[in-house]
Amino acid sequence: MKKIAFQTFGCKLNFSETSSIAKSFISEGYEVVNFKEEADIYVINSCTVTGNAEKKCKTAIKQANKRNPNSKIAIIGCFSQLRPDELANLEGVDIILGNKEKFHLLDYVEKIKDQQIVDVADLKTDKEFFASYSSGDRTRSFLKVQDGCDYFCSYCTIPFARGRSRSDTIENTVKTAKEIAQTNIKEIILTGVNVGDFGKHQNEKLIDLLKELDRIDGIERIRISSIEPDLLTHEIIEFVAQSNKFLPHFHIPLQSGSNDILKTMKRKYKRELFADRVEKIKSLIPDCMIAADVIVGFPGESEELFTETYEFIRDTDINYAHVFSYSTRPGTLAAKMENKVPPHAIKERSKKLHELSERKKQKFYLDHQGKTFNVLFESENNQGFIQGFTENYIRVKYPFEKSLINQIVSVKLEQPDEQGIFDIKIIS
Repeated sequence: MKKIAFQTFGCKLNFSETSSIAKSFISEGYEVVNFKEEADIYVINSCTVTGNAEKKCKTAIKQANKRNPNSKIAIIGCFSQLRPDELANLEGVDIILGNKEKFHLLDYVEKIKDQQIVDVADLKTDKEFFASYSSGDRTRSFLKVQDGCDYFCSYCTIPFARGRSRSDTIENTVKTAKEIAQTNIKEIILTGVNVGDFGKHQNEKLIDLLKELDRIDGIERIRISSIEPDLLTHEIIEFVAQSNKFLPHFHIPLQSGSNDILKTMKRKYKRELFADRVEKIKSLIPDCMIAADVIVGFPGESEELFTETYEFIRDTDINYAHVFSYSTRPGTLAAKMENKVPPHAIKERSKKLHELSERKKQKFYLDHQGKTFNVLFESENNQGFIQGFTENYIRVKYPFEKSLINQIVSVKLEQPDEQGIFDIKIIS
C-alpha cells in the first residue's frame, strides 16, 4: 500500500479542499500518513497571501526531500497557480498543479514517471466549482460554499490565484451539507474566498442558503468563517440573531480603520459601514464575538493614518484582531505604489495592534466570566485536558474524559489561564 502525506498552508478553504483530495486517494487504497512520517508521495497545498506563506511551502519541500529522497513531491494551490516556473526549479518537485488541476491530482500521481509534470490553466474565465468539505476533524467540518473573488483589492493576488467568484447552487450546496449531516460531525464552518458573494451568478443569495442550511437535521451548529462587511447585510445579522444553529461569532475583514487607506486598498466600504455592522450585531447579539483582519504598513500609511486605525479598533466593539504585516505581492497594484512603510515602523505598529487586540480579547473573556454557555468538545487529549469552543468562540478546557468527545455540554466559565483558555464547571 502506497503512503501519501498532505501539508496544507493558508486559509480554511485550503483545508476543506485538501480533505476532499485526500478522500480520492483513500478510495483508491492509499494510506494517508502524517507529513512528518516517511511517505511515497508528499502533497503540499500552498498559499501565496504573504511571503512567509511561500517560505513555509519551500521549507516543507526540503523536509519532504530529506524524509524520503525517493518520494514524489506535488505542489498544488495558489503558489503553484501564480508562479509555477519558480517551483519547477526547486529540487525534488515532481508535480505542479494549479487550482483547477489539483482536484485531479490522483490522475497525475498515477501517471508520473521521471519527467516533471506542470499543469496550470488560466482561471480568468473559469466557471467550474469543485465542492469540498473537510472530514479529518471528528467534531467540525469546513464546508466550501464559494471560490474565487471579483474584488481585486490592490494588495491581493487571490483573484489571480483562484479566478473569478463562483459557487454551486443552493440545492447542490445543501446536498453536500446533508452528506456531512450523515456523519457524527456536529458543527459546520462555511468557508470560501468571499463567502458573502455566494450565488450571485445564479441569481441566488447567501441569506437564502443560510435559511436552507438552518433546516437540515443532524447539524447542530453552523458558523460563517469570514464575510466582507459590505456583504454582511442587516438581514443576515438579524437571521443569525434568531437562529438556533448559526452561532454568535463573526469574522469581518477590516484591513484598515482609515478611509484614505481603504480607498487606496480598493476596498468596497468605508469605516463607517464597518462600524454600523458591528453596532447592529452587538445590539441584537450582545455576547457575539467579533474578530477583524487588519493589515499594518500598507504603502502610504503614515503615522497619522495608522493612529486612525488604532483608535477605530480601540473605540469599536471589535473583540480581537488578526494583525498582518503588509507583504508586497508581485503583480498587484500595491507592489507598484510608492511611500512604502519601513520594516521597523511596520514591526512597531504590528506590536501596538497585537497588544490592543490582546487587551480587548481579555476584556471580552472577563465580561463573560461566570456565564453559562454550550461547548462542543474536541477529540484531542491536550496535556491531560479536553478542549472546545463556546457558541461565541471562547476556548475552554476540562480534565480529559473520553465520553465528552464530540459532545455539546452546558458549562459555566470559571477562570481563564495564562493562554486565555477558560477552566469550566460542567452544568449538564
